[in-house]
Amino acid sequence: MSAVDDHGRPEPPVAVGELETLVGFLEYQRSTLMWKTRGLDATGLRHTITASSMTLAGLLKHLAYVEDHWFGSMLHDRPQEVPWSEVDWKVTPDWEWESATLESPEVVRSQWSVSVDRARSALQEALQQARDLNDPDPLGMLAKRPWPNGEKPSVRWILVHMIEEYARHNGHADLLREDVDGEVGE
Repeated sequence: MSAVDDHGRPEPPVAVGELETLVGFLEYQRSTLMWKTRGLDATGLRHTITASSMTLAGLLKHLAYVEDHWFGSMLHDRPQEVPWSEVDWKVTPDWEWESATLESPEVVRSQWSVSVDRARSALQEALQQARDLNDPDPLGMLAKRPWPNGEKPSVRWILVHMIEEYARHNGHADLLREDVDGEVGE
């Protein structure tokens, strides 16, 4: 059991293997987003600053989409989950950002939570497949769906990318949350 900080985030383990380190940092980043959106009502989650249309609700829904995309669609080559499969992305490329402001906080938070749970399961499934194949480097296992150029990212790349995605957007969440109610931290 890892230590939990004052905001309820699990501290990444400090002396473990690469997989545990990467997953630990991803869980820390996921928990940071949870902290930054915790306790806010619809007005708080829809709040914008300056000329940006970015909202905390949009961040939650965008990251829900990203979780399903990388761990389901890319890693396992599965069809998009609902609601993503019902969107005409060519017509509304920012659908997840825009639609989040029309939904209740409960719906947006639930979608994020469901997508994170699916992502965790999909990662564990991929790692088990690698173990079943006696793969000495399960993090090097390639995603089943290739990019348009034919390359396939590794599990390692996906985990690092997800840490980067959360870290970048958690910086946005810091600014938005501070502007909503003055809550600061990291």
